[in-house]
Amino acid sequence: MARGLSLVAGGAVAARSRPAQHHPGIGPGERWILPAPAQATLSELFAVHPRDGGWAGFLIANIDPAKPLLWVQDRMAIAESGRVHPPGLPPCDLIHVTARDARDALWAMEEGVRCAALSCVIGEIWGDPRVLDFTATRRLAVAAERSGAPCWLVRLGGSANLSGARMRWRLGSIPSLANDLDSKAPGTAAWDAELFRARGYPPGRWSIARDAGTAGAFHLVAATGDRALGQGQRRRA
Repeated sequence: MARGLSLVAGGAVAARSRPAQHHPGIGPGERWILPAPAQATLSELFAVHPRDGGWAGFLIANIDPAKPLLWVQDRMAIAESGRVHPPGLPPCDLIHVTARDARDALWAMEEGVRCAALSCVIGEIWGDPRVLDFTATRRLAVAAERSGAPCWLVRLGGSANLSGARMRWRLGSIPSLANDLDSKAPGTAAWDAELFRARGYPPGRWSIARDAGTAGAFHLVAATGDRALGQGQRRRA
């Protein structure tokens, strides 16, 4: 459960991974790394469906819980998709901002991303507001790179128009993995993750599941409708 509103010193920069491939030519058990920017910057994430909240789990897996998290939502994002539920987050210092509109949300994100003490800034914006243009996204990317605080812009019900984001993802939930303790219960969450634009990386698409034992780590899993990839064949990311 989130512990309140406080700040601690620090900053984080993501490590660079090798280029992505649609069908990685690697053997079972060989290490594989999900593409990540060379430095903290702006990444953009599009939910495959506005009512699919699975993207939140994907982002949480990329967050350092030892540092405060700033989460900004504009009014329409809250109305259409719901408010952040702190008990569902890992233990961390959460700063939640409710913005009247996209303009206020972008202002709050830019102010927050200038703070190197934050582990990450997440901003949810609904639709395609006019203020969310290339200039606005470019400003977020530059601010994140200068401070070392990663920024995720979550686009709910929006289109992939011109953007200054360095990496652009499209994410959808897929059936969870089997639960080892109860076959009728959901297991580890899994996603269909498509990287459709990135600076320095080719596009790619993967079915992935979170590695609960390692922060920021994922497994490659069988695609939806094909569970032929066994436990011994999962590849760590």
